[in-house]
Amino acid sequence: MSGLVETLRRICSERDGRLGLAFTLAIVAFALVGPLIGPDPNAIDIKARFASPDLSHLFGTDNLGRDLFARTSVGTRYALALSVAIVIISSILGSLIGIVAGIAGAWVDRAVTAVFDIVNAFPPLILAFALIALYGKGPATFVALVTVVFIPQFGRMARARAQSLRNMSFIEAERMLAVNPVTIVVRHYLPNVAGPIIVLASMNLPVVIAFEASLSFLGFGVQPPKSSLGTLIKDGFVSINQSWWPTVSAALVLAIATLGATLLGEALRRVIDPKAAR
Repeated sequence: MSGLVETLRRICSERDGRLGLAFTLAIVAFALVGPLIGPDPNAIDIKARFASPDLSHLFGTDNLGRDLFARTSVGTRYALALSVAIVIISSILGSLIGIVAGIAGAWVDRAVTAVFDIVNAFPPLILAFALIALYGKGPATFVALVTVVFIPQFGRMARARAQSLRNMSFIEAERMLAVNPVTIVVRHYLPNVAGPIIVLASMNLPVVIAFEASLSFLGFGVQPPKSSLGTLIKDGFVSINQSWWPTVSAALVLAIATLGATLLGEALRRVIDPKAAR
């Protein structure tokens, strides 16, 4: 707990860190509290379609008269939930695969590296399109398939760290003492890999948020009647001649979310990485 407090103190000691933390907390609060205080996000009111922002509709309404404040807050919740799930799952799986490859070496390392190279050879959006076309749509399928796209980044980081530790004297000593390999991994490899992986995860979070919004904009992410930032931007873009509020409100929230996560990730990297701090 004291380490977390010290990390937050150091993040808040610089301007970018304070700004990123403020933006991130604001977006999280909007995603959590917005759906509770807003009206039904799916309630249709044709008479109020394309209404400008006012006290009853803070972000205005869309082409069906649905409240954009409620729909944007729900869409932000979906975007954050999906993005955090993807980052957590891909970081855990990538770390485990990378550690195993770094420890085992030989053909295991070459096979894992080849798989990572194959995945990275495809542009992320194209690979996501292909996987979704093969396995269909849906939240669980979406998380699983997009996770595959981001696993190699974490796997390469963990593999490099594991290789640097593999021939260390304390690791060799525990091997000669016949210590269980799982114990060695938990005791030495995971703590040494955790720091860089956390930094990489924090820096990948805004990328995943934008990636999810892009897929939803193109119709491969969250499906109607559920709302996502990408689908809100798309729906507003279709009707932008009638009203520009739907596109602007969702795009502004997306910009704040990605900017806050980026600034916070950069500040966390400078705090955890001694080389960057120097």
